[in-house]
Amino acid sequence: MVLDKIDKLILNTLQEYGKTTNSKLSKMVGISAPATLERVKRLELAGVISHFTAVIDPEKIGFSITGLVSISLSLSSLSSVAAIKEKFTELDEVVECYQIAGAHDFFLKVVAKDIKAYGGFMNKKLTQIEGIQVIKSSFVIDNVKEKKMFVLNPNEEYKV
Repeated sequence: MVLDKIDKLILNTLQEYGKTTNSKLSKMVGISAPATLERVKRLELAGVISHFTAVIDPEKIGFSITGLVSISLSLSSLSSVAAIKEKFTELDEVVECYQIAGAHDFFLKVVAKDIKAYGGFMNKKLTQIEGIQVIKSSFVIDNVKEKKMFVLNPNEEYKV
């Protein structure tokens, strides 16, 4: 499947105005409402649109600490990577988790209500995961840019 100009316009519009109705979306992209709905369904079935969600400001609901955590595993734990990944997905404080190549093995984005709660997460949960050798935490002082949109160029080809 190759995304055409209308597909890209639908995706760009939904990323910016995710709560819009199908009727409004169809007017924004210039095709009929049934055709718009059919395209959105096709994009969902193809996995291009993975889900719809509301983006919540963590500070507004009391999560004032964002930690960026790099994790290195012990060499003997490399065979247990799947189990370690599963443990990370079970931790509510972990809002993003990436397995990476380079100096470390994983990179986590962690949110907590305050520094004491973050300490509890580290001491009672993260350090208890078998196979972790090094944990390095950094704390976000200011969120300069957090892009949630992928702007699709109407003149570039995207294959799905």
